Amino acid sequence: MNIAVAKPDKPDTASDNFAAVSARVPGAGKVADTRRQALDTFQRIGLPHRRIEDWKYTDLRALMREVLPLAAAPEATALARAEAAAKLHAIDGVRRLVLVDGALMPGLSDLAGLEAGLSIRSLREALQSGDDRVLSLDTADPMVALNTALMTDGVVIEVADGTTLARPLHILHIASGGAPAAMFTRSRIALGNAAVATVVESYVAGEGAGAYQVHDSAVIAIGDHARLDYVRIVEDSREAFNITSAAVSVGAHAHFNAFGITTGGLVSRYQAVVTVAGSHSEVQTNGVNLLNGKQHADTTLVMNHDVPHCASREGFRAVVDDRGHSVFQGRINVRQPAQQTDAKMMTRALLLSDEAEVDNKPELEIFADDVTCGHGAAVGALDDSLLFYLRARGLPQKEAEAMLIQAFVGEAIEAIADDNLRELVTAAAVRWLEARR
Repeated sequence: MNIAVAKPDKPDTASDNFAAVSARVPGAGKVADTRRQALDTFQRIGLPHRRIEDWKYTDLRALMREVLPLAAAPEATALARAEAAAKLHAIDGVRRLVLVDGALMPGLSDLAGLEAGLSIRSLREALQSGDDRVLSLDTADPMVALNTALMTDGVVIEVADGTTLARPLHILHIASGGAPAAMFTRSRIALGNAAVATVVESYVAGEGAGAYQVHDSAVIAIGDHARLDYVRIVEDSREAFNITSAAVSVGAHAHFNAFGITTGGLVSRYQAVVTVAGSHSEVQTNGVNLLNGKQHADTTLVMNHDVPHCASREGFRAVVDDRGHSVFQGRINVRQPAQQTDAKMMTRALLLSDEAEVDNKPELEIFADDVTCGHGAAVGALDDSLLFYLRARGLPQKEAEAMLIQAFVGEAIEAIADDNLRELVTAAAVRWLEARR
């Protein structure tokens, strides 16, 4: 049973299969109406393709072709594989929130003894209660529309005013390794005024997991004088698809620091819209793609500066080997009221083979006249003179390359302020380098 397919000659398939799984998608009233409207949008557009400008470099009609059946509720065998994967990817000192095949698993999560000011509940519970705050994503994008129509579970995290979380929160998405299937999840993270939190989000595969699809989304709201540090790690199976969308709103005098690293998956896309809605705020977003084989990874970021006296920095790096394809699309929009905005964006890439491909598309759209803005892009190969220097001192070719690659991506990773998180991301990069040797 397919939930939806890209082929425009089968326009009713999505609607027919949505009806077939409607009992499994929670929510009534406004939630159900929003789902139906989103499904209509997806039916009209289908999977995005190269003729849609924002999807020019990631043609899902060619790459994905169809949406897999909705994943079944995890049974005992799936949970056993997921538990093993959770242990393998455990992080010391965090509060873990585990989703298995798109469903929040309280038995694998740390939900007991929540500290004062912290609230955690499942998305399913929020939708069943009619909480429409989880619906605040623009469904004009077909993949956001598909996620809105079929989201089944996720986590809703709320941090009260003035609360500083002592432990980072770790949202761990696990594909258990059953039959090929699609998972539709959404999370909402809301920080009250003067709240401080750290969130890590990981995507991993259980033993034996092959082809599956992750359709995820996030709604993030950061209050005035609040701070959120957010790290995203994609280590899906090498046959998986991961399409994730995020909408982030940043209040006044607030800080949002985000970092993402992608080493897994066959095809992945992370698209985020960050809106700086309060003055005197700072946003820093950095990322790294480490790709080989036939991997395709797309990072698309839109930074909206709506108010004055704010700063943003976007830094992205890619290392691409074999026939991999890395995409970075970044756009900074500075509205007319956003005077004295300081916004910069830079992307750099290393190509390790003649067949590797990188597409960089940085853009600025400025309507204010008192700003400091800039962007740049650079693509190249490893420095032959540095390789010769290391080889002359006895290092094998692959080890010499690994040393230079680690230095290249390490500059981006250094932007992570928290020592433990920086080590976590470094370890993911090292695993990719070791597998390449």
